[in-house]
Amino acid sequence: MTTPFPFTAVVGQDDLRLALLLNAVSPAVGGVLVRGEKGTAKSTAVRALSALLPAVAVVPGCRFSCDPAAPDPECPDGPHEAGTGAERAARMVELPVGASEDRLVGALDIERALAEGVKAFEPGLLADAHRGILYVDEVNLLHDHLVDLLLDAAAMGASYVEREGVSVRHAAKFLLVGTMNPEEGELRPQLLDRFGLTVEVAASREPDQRVEVVRRRLAYDDDPAAFAAKWAEEEAAVRQRIVAARELLPQVRLGDGALRQIAATCAAFEVDGMRADIVMARTATALAAWAGRTDVLAEDVRQAALLALPHRRRRNPFDAPGLDEDKLDETLEQYAGDEGDDEPDPDGPGGGGGQPAPDGGPQGDGGEAAQPEAGEDGQPQASGAGEQPAARAAEPFRAKALTVPGIGEGAAGRRSRARTEHGRTTGARRPRGALTKLHLAATVQAAAPHQRARGRSGPGLVVRRDDLRQATREGREGNLVLFAVDASGSMAARQRMSAVKGAVLSLLLDAYQRRDKVGLVTFRGTSADVALPPTSSVDAAAARLESLPTGGRTPLAAGLLKAHEVLRVERLRDPARRPLVVVVTDGRATGGPEPVALAGRAARLLAAEEVASVVVDCESGPVRLGLAGQLADELGGTAVTLDELRADSIAGLVKGIQGRRAA
Repeated sequence: MTTPFPFTAVVGQDDLRLALLLNAVSPAVGGVLVRGEKGTAKSTAVRALSALLPAVAVVPGCRFSCDPAAPDPECPDGPHEAGTGAERAARMVELPVGASEDRLVGALDIERALAEGVKAFEPGLLADAHRGILYVDEVNLLHDHLVDLLLDAAAMGASYVEREGVSVRHAAKFLLVGTMNPEEGELRPQLLDRFGLTVEVAASREPDQRVEVVRRRLAYDDDPAAFAAKWAEEEAAVRQRIVAARELLPQVRLGDGALRQIAATCAAFEVDGMRADIVMARTATALAAWAGRTDVLAEDVRQAALLALPHRRRRNPFDAPGLDEDKLDETLEQYAGDEGDDEPDPDGPGGGGGQPAPDGGPQGDGGEAAQPEAGEDGQPQASGAGEQPAARAAEPFRAKALTVPGIGEGAAGRRSRARTEHGRTTGARRPRGALTKLHLAATVQAAAPHQRARGRSGPGLVVRRDDLRQATREGREGNLVLFAVDASGSMAARQRMSAVKGAVLSLLLDAYQRRDKVGLVTFRGTSADVALPPTSSVDAAAARLESLPTGGRTPLAAGLLKAHEVLRVERLRDPARRPLVVVVTDGRATGGPEPVALAGRAARLLAAEEVASVVVDCESGPVRLGLAGQLADELGGTAVTLDELRADSIAGLVKGIQGRRAA
């Protein structure tokens, strides 16, 4: 068995270690989500925590880790009689990103259930994690329906498995820990809210601390057992403190004054719902128990807010996480001194350490001389203007749905039609591999003609493996939305580019909500660049877009060819994910020999591979050439104006895309 890195030997990361310990003291806090860049000891700290948890007593032979002092009356392996049991170490169970639903919650033997009426159940990872830790690395890459099942079990303390009228329920109480790198994509706000605490981690910029990290890691790699022995005394002390805090927790008093501070803080930061108040109350209570106190102080409320609120303030993926600590201190001071609470600690942390709110000031040129918009006279630009400073994006809006025609089989999402594991049932087929979704009527229909030949004599249906039918379902998939954005001189007018960036930002927000991957290609001057390779992190795309400079000629063909190249590579990596190319341009093509003809050939190359496409027409002015519409025809897609992209504008955009693809 591998010796884990000692928890107490982790250098720095105080907030991470505190959040994990608070959940060890009080699992009711609701788990912790650890966000941060790669190589910041996220996984190391989580794995090290399991060695600190006290041993648990279990009923011998029970696959669901029932407590012998109070066995679960509904345990599938029960009933158990109360008594003494065997002790074992608390488990840490890891949920892999590619796990199936059956691997997570367990699976029923459908054949035995139909033929014998027996609930033959094979436990999943939720049962293994009961009374221990369930660790999900890269939780943001886990399928949404699995995250929903996971968080539902964590909230209810039980897992329910339903298969065509056959149900099994078992206890599933565990400390839930998820880690993620925000660069790889965000969790939905609804899922973020289900994690009790969130911690942002980053590598230290202090040379001495970095030196100590390397020194300890090298010593551990050379001799893990000797390194762990060196920290055994500190590990034992923390383990004993966890036990003492657990015993003290029921005695901790949460006074009315502390409750008012909690409620006022949640109201001041405008968090949605009441879960934040409850999590803050449980966290503050756990903090008091960890400190060896029976009263919750203002400093506990402050620390609880810093751990429980930052992720609940995000309304969309472009909002910066964090709290304004000055505002937090003002709120706590305003509601200090109520019944049962001490004054805030004057020596406590605070005062300007938080992240300020994003600048919400009016957009504008800041006094710069406006640049004249090229091409407004209706003539293609002969020579490009010099590079212009990046324009700020206009306010995003709710974008109209763009979909890929046909039915795909990509990753679950919310954009285009697809055959999925979840959704409405559309038919039945023989299972390929393990049966996951039984189509009961089709199974009975397949078995019924053979009952006499199989010698059926009782009420049970004689079912064989060949009779089983898998339900086919239709739902929605996520797509690869690849933006090809014209950043040339003809787009350089600040007012126009601001509107264009606002439109792309709106589409990025829509892609985030529909669980798409996104990529960004820009073209200007003499070439095209991949500003962002396909990724699930739409906020990374938004950051690239915000700093996008403009100016120069319009190498439209280069932009389309670069998009084709990106799609070719991505098709090898993820062949099931269908692409949607969104070209944002006024349709002009300048620079080099025969730029218009080259752009047409590049567009037809994409059309020949049946790539779904939309051209966002950015042409403006009294005289319009309709070049974007011609480009859309070459691509086999459709053209829409910036105004038509809004969800509350003209209807029929999706039908237009599908109609052109079918023509």
